[in-house]
Amino acid sequence: MDYQRILEGILDIGEAMLCSGAENFRLDDTMYRMCKSYGFKRYDVFVIPSNIQITVETPEGEILTQIRHIESTGINYDRLDYMNNLARYVCAHTPDADELHRRYVEVMNRKEQPLWLTYLAGIMGGTGFAVFFGCGMTDAFVAVLVSFMIVFVGNWLGKREDNLLIYNLILAFLSETVIIGMDSLGIGTHPDRIMIGIVMLLISALSTTNGIREILQRDFLSGLINIMNSILGAAGIAFGIAIAMKLLGEGAYDGFTLNHSVPIQLISCTVACVGFALWFKIQGKQVIFSGIGAFFTWAIYCLVYEIWPSNFGATMAGAVFVAAFAFIMARVNKAPATIFLTASAFPLIPGPNLYYMMYGWVSGDSAMASQETSVLLETCLAIALGFLIVDVVSRCILYAVRREEYRGENII
Repeated sequence: MDYQRILEGILDIGEAMLCSGAENFRLDDTMYRMCKSYGFKRYDVFVIPSNIQITVETPEGEILTQIRHIESTGINYDRLDYMNNLARYVCAHTPDADELHRRYVEVMNRKEQPLWLTYLAGIMGGTGFAVFFGCGMTDAFVAVLVSFMIVFVGNWLGKREDNLLIYNLILAFLSETVIIGMDSLGIGTHPDRIMIGIVMLLISALSTTNGIREILQRDFLSGLINIMNSILGAAGIAFGIAIAMKLLGEGAYDGFTLNHSVPIQLISCTVACVGFALWFKIQGKQVIFSGIGAFFTWAIYCLVYEIWPSNFGATMAGAVFVAAFAFIMARVNKAPATIFLTASAFPLIPGPNLYYMMYGWVSGDSAMASQETSVLLETCLAIALGFLIVDVVSRCILYAVRREEYRGENII
């Protein structure tokens, strides 16, 4: 075999997976498995969000090294799903370099999601969470307009701006400006709740959660990079909101962030998470599974909070469920668990805390800013611990029944 081209093909698959939203530890394990399937005597893989390196020793004793720099990443779970299937095929059949490249090109050339579906996804996500956080009919109308604007401007801006801080700052500023402007015209009664719903389209708190998970698993470099990227994105949102508040007014704060009706909470968060599943380019029945996961994640949060009124405890319980749900769905559908995990976990993401933290800073209320910062970090830690509990239990179960070979892999 042409091992140079084989190694290049493995790197192509790894780069595509990383750029489509694969977690570092998943990619690391996948690339180890592909290298092993080709009979390399030794294979060393190094993966961080901006770089992939592989060094292998061929059966003939030749040492090969290839490095791939990753300039930017995004989320395209349809491509991630098919790349994951391609990696499975490689491990099972070890195709030659030509076939490997052909199959890779086939996946990369899959038909893109229609633009109208992207708009629908953004509107469902932003408006659904606006209702979830207590918006009324006129507020929902404003949320629809702002969500539409985010998709339109975001599509244009995404082709021209790679800096996440600048990207989020512009979109957050425009969103807050429109919301404050509509409020001044008497359209919409809860501008803060509208913006909180819209923030969920830009939020990067899940990256913080994954970063905490990686640090707890002693993958310090990847964890710190993910946390810093998340902070960069959150800073862009915060600065954009702050600038608009300073220029046009301080926005609003009514001290309540959830719809009074639990059934409406469940319905609206399910609709929103189905929208986020489409936003992340998930396709087919996996979209439905994402909605089901979101519904029960929030139902469990509400149930646990009713019994034990602790945000930390209820969030961790919801995180345990959604991680276990993703674990099961991944094996049923033979797809990466992150496809089912990301959208379904969004009801737990602390978007309101990010907004009110920023509001506290802008309004000079240091007590509010400190409290919301504390709750935000507490929630991220609860989510991370919930994921880790399922991660440890699932690895122990798989090891006990010898269903998979274990090489330092993480399941969720």
